[in-house]
Amino acid sequence: MTQMEIPEVTIAPMDEHNQTLVSNTHPPDWVNPEPASRYNLVVIGAGTAGLVTAAGAAGLGAKVALIEKHLLGGDCLNVGCVPSKSLLRSSRAYADVRDAHELGVRVPDGVEVDFPAVMERMRRLRSRISHNDSARRFQQLGVDVFLGEGHFKEPDTIEVGEKTLRFKKAVLATGARAAAPPIPGLAEAGYLTNETVFSLTELPRRLAVIGAGPIGCELAQAFRRFGSEVSILEMQPQILTREDQDAAQIVQRSFLRDGVNLVLGCKILGVEKRNSDKIIQLECEGECRDLPVDEILVGVGRAPNVEGLNLEAAGVKYDERKGVQVNDYLQTSSPRIYAAGDICFPYKFTHTADALARIVIQNTLFLGRKKASALTIPWCTYTDPEIAHVGMYEKDALAKGIPVDTFLRPLKEVDRAILDGEEEGFLKIHVKKGTDKILGATMVARHAGEMISEITLAMVLNSGLGTLAGVIHPYPTQTEAIKQAGDAYNRTRLTPLVKRAFSRWLAWTR
Repeated sequence: MTQMEIPEVTIAPMDEHNQTLVSNTHPPDWVNPEPASRYNLVVIGAGTAGLVTAAGAAGLGAKVALIEKHLLGGDCLNVGCVPSKSLLRSSRAYADVRDAHELGVRVPDGVEVDFPAVMERMRRLRSRISHNDSARRFQQLGVDVFLGEGHFKEPDTIEVGEKTLRFKKAVLATGARAAAPPIPGLAEAGYLTNETVFSLTELPRRLAVIGAGPIGCELAQAFRRFGSEVSILEMQPQILTREDQDAAQIVQRSFLRDGVNLVLGCKILGVEKRNSDKIIQLECEGECRDLPVDEILVGVGRAPNVEGLNLEAAGVKYDERKGVQVNDYLQTSSPRIYAAGDICFPYKFTHTADALARIVIQNTLFLGRKKASALTIPWCTYTDPEIAHVGMYEKDALAKGIPVDTFLRPLKEVDRAILDGEEEGFLKIHVKKGTDKILGATMVARHAGEMISEITLAMVLNSGLGTLAGVIHPYPTQTEAIKQAGDAYNRTRLTPLVKRAFSRWLAWTR
């Protein structure tokens, strides 16, 4: 492929920050290298899974090629974790100022969000971080980077433009994209997804968010705090239906305090454009009504990127909704081809893609037998407060016939949470009944995502809940909730029989 054949990529608005982003992740002057005679590993897709696979394999001495048709860094850097968390930080700053009077701090009236400045900050920080995922950095790591659309020509051959890459093993890491529901008139009226919302430079006055999953909830709360009139439209009777119901209820109350309009248990019949308005037609409890908005943000799930790869030529089986089929070793139906990340895995998180890539490196280069099913996967929804979870919910354990004991620590009983004014939340830990084996945990707290890792580590090390009671936690911190849960478990071991025996022992030793 010649320099002129590399497709140009732009990202709106094309200011200095986005120009830096593109120059790092899809350089317009990039010249694809001459392919090696044969690669140990060819990776299609340069999101988290692809980047970790390519860098790790090259660092071990493998000859690696990495193919990306759009921007290196994938969703996480460009339209996912990085930009969204920048916006969430700004929205929390506003909430802190708004609520400062509760802490005895008087703030002048009229404090408001400068939305263009919020978005400029996001673009600036994203461009700064983009160096880590840049084409030139990976070139320096020893990876042959090819910009363009790759597809299989034969079971051991991939084409990128005019270049032909032969491989011993290949990895599919093309990720997933935002899915759109089949709502009549939605496409014609126009809508935003996570792939376009971060290009906004003006705040929508009225924003409808279709879908009350993690992406929809995070951005709905942020845009409400920025000043938009936000309505969340969800067919189910609650938000965040995958999460613990008690946890979701706390976040739901937080949304109502923020002024988010929750339209739950309703069906969207269609969308039409009337002048500058987008009219969403709803059916709620048998009654129809219209909701006029300026913008619509769709956050109803992800669809795997399997198109255009010519997987049939490689003998790779796939499903257009579920993605590429893999076994527990992340091997596809073609023994020489593996997959990692959102294209093949139900848990579509950046940290999961990273973990799967590490499995792929071992299983492709060293005949490893690492299993994806052995992973202990935490996740976090970054609303305010956050919901973090790891392992099984109680209903999951009961469905598998595993009886559980649950230990609950409300944050209103944790000193630091009281002092922080963050009492509405809890830690809930499930253990196998009669033991301290941790099966799963859910935490609701402002920084739950920072706190769940201690429980994840305990599960990975097979350390029981009782062990966590012996871990010294700095006082006062909100992580004391974990220690308190461990203490609660240890108290259950003092059965009446044990207490009587202990009392006799104390009496005898007096």
